[in-house]
Order: sequence, then C-alpha cells, then structure tokens
Amino acid sequence: MELLNETHAPALRSWVRSANQSGCDFPIQNLPFGVFRRVGSEEAFRAGVAIGDQILDLQQLQDSGVVAGEAAEALAACQGDTLNSLMALGQPAWSALRLALSRALREGAAEAGQLQACLLPQADAEYKLPATIGDYTDFYTSIHHATRVGSLFRPDNPLLPNYKWVPIGYHGRSSSIGISGQQFRRPLGQTKAPDAEVPSLGPCKRLDYELELGIYIGAGNELGEPIALDAADNHVFGLCLFNDWSARDIQAWEYQPLGPFLSKSFASTVSPWVITLEALAPYRTAWQRDSADPQPLSYLESAQNRASGALDIQLEVLLQTAQMREAGEPACRLSASNFRDSYWSIAQMVSHHSINGCNLKPGDFFGSGTQSGPEQSESGSLLELSQGGKQPITLPNGETRTFLADGDSVILRGCCEKAGAPRIGFGEVVATVLPAVEL
Repeated sequence: MELLNETHAPALRSWVRSANQSGCDFPIQNLPFGVFRRVGSEEAFRAGVAIGDQILDLQQLQDSGVVAGEAAEALAACQGDTLNSLMALGQPAWSALRLALSRALREGAAEAGQLQACLLPQADAEYKLPATIGDYTDFYTSIHHATRVGSLFRPDNPLLPNYKWVPIGYHGRSSSIGISGQQFRRPLGQTKAPDAEVPSLGPCKRLDYELELGIYIGAGNELGEPIALDAADNHVFGLCLFNDWSARDIQAWEYQPLGPFLSKSFASTVSPWVITLEALAPYRTAWQRDSADPQPLSYLESAQNRASGALDIQLEVLLQTAQMREAGEPACRLSASNFRDSYWSIAQMVSHHSINGCNLKPGDFFGSGTQSGPEQSESGSLLELSQGGKQPITLPNGETRTFLADGDSVILRGCCEKAGAPRIGFGEVVATVLPAVEL
C-alpha cells in the first residue's frame, strides 16, 4: 500500500507565509478540516481548511471555480455546516481534494491571487463540532494506563483477563461532546464513602481529565458486513485531540456491573481541526506486540498492521488554574506521552467494532482511551499522576492538585515531528471547569 505522495514532500512551501514558519502546526503538508465562522457574527458555520495561521474558506473556494474533477465533487460535499457528507465519500475523494488544495496553496500557484480573498485569520474565527456525531465509542487502548489504574484497585491483578485479547470499549454519550473552549459545570451524582451506610448526592470531588485521541469515521459499512483489518484505514477520515472528562468518585459507585454512566456523560471536549490519516502517513510506524503476550486473533492480525499500524503522535497535558490565570501566569505541563505506545491500533479498533456486524456511519466517533506511556511521568490522567489522590502534585506557583478544582483549565496538545519530515500539528483543545449547580 502506497502511503506517501506529492502532498507529503518536505520541500513544499505555501504562498500563505505563516504556513512556512518553523514550529507551525498547519503547514501545507497538513491541511486539516474544520467548521468555523467569523467570531461573534451571525454568519452560517461553514467548512474550512487550516493553513498556517489562516483558514481557507471552502465555500468561497467553491465559488471561485478553481477546483475541478473528482476534487470538485468532494468540495461540493463540504458546502454545509458539517463534514459528514465529505466523510461519507471515502478515501479516493478525500485524497483528490487534498491534492487539489495542496497544488492551489503551493508557492507559485496560479490560483494564489484569486484565493487570497478566501482566507480568514484563525484568530478571528470560532468553531463548532466538525461533524454531527451519531454514535460515540470510547476505547481503552493504553495498557500502561490500564495497568496503572488497575494497580490502584487490584494490586495483585491489575489487568483483567480479557484486556490482552480484545480491544475494550463502551458506548458513550455523543450529545455532550463539545468543541474546544467548552465550559462545563462540575457534575452532580451519587457517591458512597467507604464508611457510609448509604450513598449521597452531591458534586463530584474527584474530577479528572483524560488525554485521548478522537477518531472520526468516514465511509461506513452495511449492517452485518464487518470491516476487514487491512481495509479499516479506508473508513477513517481523521483524528483530533480529545479530553474525555471523568468523575472518578461517581464512577467508582456506579460502574459495576455495566460500566461508566453519569461519571462520563456530563462533558467531553474535542479540538477544532480533523487531521486526516493521509496527512499522518509520514508518521506511521510499526505496531508491536510483546512476544510474551497473547498475539491477536486472526481478524485483528495482518502484516500491514504490523508494518505500519501505529502512529508516532506526541501528546501533552497542561493545566492553568484560576490563580495562574488571574496572575497572568502560563499553563504548566503535567505530562507527555505518545500514541505509538497504544496496545491496539486504530485499524484494530475499527475491525473489532464491526466484527459483530455493527454498522458504522460517517461522523461516528471513537475515543482512543487515556493515552499513558510506560513511565509514571507519562500518565494521561490525574488519577495516575496522583496515585489515586494519595500523592498531591505541586504546581510551579505552589498550588497543589490531586484532582481538578473549579476554575481549572486543561489544555491538550499534540504533534508529529521528526527529522526529514514536515511537522504535523493538532492544535490544542482547552476546556474549563465551572462550579456545580447548587442543590
């Protein structure tokens, strides 16, 4: 399978000068999709592509008439306030549009003068969810997270017997997924203290973030027709950053026997830009499984997945407390990890999700599960970093945290970066905790 093409060439430069700056998240080799409008306006939301610090307005691009052929058909599917129609077209259409955008945005492109008027600074934009998310499944793909959390509750047996055999997941609540900038109230729920005879209702006391990647499904499958592992990438439109907030104390009381409920459905937050799998091709890497572990069943095993199923995506979590914000202090880093350490690949998630005949649809969404690395410092949640609340984390300004306080803002960032390849950034996702509703 050929992964690289002319759109990935490291030497490509854009006539949008900010796209050529060192450290830019959105060079011409990225070209992620999102849905935006001018901030504070009553304009309709519309599709756009990030280039440097600008947004190329795809509605204006279509009006310009500079895109033809199969790419024009894909562009026509971008003319609403969601990307679902584009997602439904499949990989050949996505690739054709990417190629047309790349050629039109390159230095020396004849279209440059005409398309200059199609740009809006990202600083002048506000965003909405890129797609109407029909269904949302949250996976649990980091063995380091699963082991570290399991050790807090089952020191002698951290991993349950099925973990190394099956990609674990549960069905989540899509209606409470919001875009970066989300502010949400601390959730209320039932909890039960170990020494209490009965549970009580009150605000969550152990509110946590979860560092995840979000995965948008593109073309779906018919009910009853599983997606083969080596075909799975053709059904994935792209990735984003994802914070799947968690009320740890509410979850501890409610999760048996059916799993998370109110502890997860109050809020989840995605970043605005969807990074296509094609843009991430230079950062594919070998997917590995320890030889001492059970090897995947046949439907989750292939030479292609072994050779290039993993993605080298650097992730980090930052925290800005209300006190920091008031003092004009920047957010501080809490941890960093890498998606290549995921125990299961994206293709394996897709294949497993559909093996029972489940029909995935354009705009469906997967959460990768909390992404933690092998070291304690690479933990993707406060539950891990604070060892279940036993070890407070001291911040640079002297404040401490075991779990999140009201007014805290959590920022997730991600990028792909290595010598000889263009930097592909994810931007960031930020959200802020508000006080709970008063009872």
